[in-house]
Amino acid sequence: MEHPILFISLILDKLGLPVPHTPTGATMLEKLCEPYMTYTWLVMAFLIIVPKLTMSRMELVPGSGQNFWEVTIGGLMDFFAENLGKERAKMLFPMMATFFLYIIIANMIGLIPGFMSPTSNLNITLGMTIMVWVTHHVLGFRYHGLNYYKHFTGPMPIMAPFMFLLEVIANCARLISLSMRLFGNILAKEILLSVLFMLAGAYFAPLPILCLGVLVCIIQAVVFVLLAVLYCASAMEEAH
Repeated sequence: MEHPILFISLILDKLGLPVPHTPTGATMLEKLCEPYMTYTWLVMAFLIIVPKLTMSRMELVPGSGQNFWEVTIGGLMDFFAENLGKERAKMLFPMMATFFLYIIIANMIGLIPGFMSPTSNLNITLGMTIMVWVTHHVLGFRYHGLNYYKHFTGPMPIMAPFMFLLEVIANCARLISLSMRLFGNILAKEILLSVLFMLAGAYFAPLPILCLGVLVCIIQAVVFVLLAVLYCASAMEEAH
């Protein structure tokens, strides 16, 4: 079967690096040149370079670039503070804000013909989900010590074994639900756009789906980060 030409594949080919066309590669270099990895580095470079260019010098009267980032960062901080409290929001802000900015740019980049969204690969979404899952349990033990087990036993001692089993299953299910939701929605968007571009041409026909794709990209970034924040908030609260 013929594989789609990705923008990053052309760059790798010009650099003389392997261009993998399958989920697995024979060498470590081929693994590192997988499209989802190279597009992740592209998104990371964007998030480093663009803020540097738009905020090279902080000014008392902000320009358009500085104004944009102040509104974005301030809005994210207010959003986290509403769900976590001010002090806890400050603690988790670097991680959660990075997740949000990375996911929304990674989602959006797939709307450009010849590009792909790294978040349409389960390796990326599952990796982020594991970080969130480990973080919220670490916070639970940090704030409650060994008493964190009370979050899994419920209020009635007679029901504790049953509740513990349910809570363990529910917590493990978060790994699947959080990663698969983002992966599935973005992959569906990528497939739908590819089919439309092939069947209807690259001009006006795919525009409604592109507009819907922008909405999906934003919503999925918000949903992932909101659930991550709520998981952390529930782990830090007292057991009920």
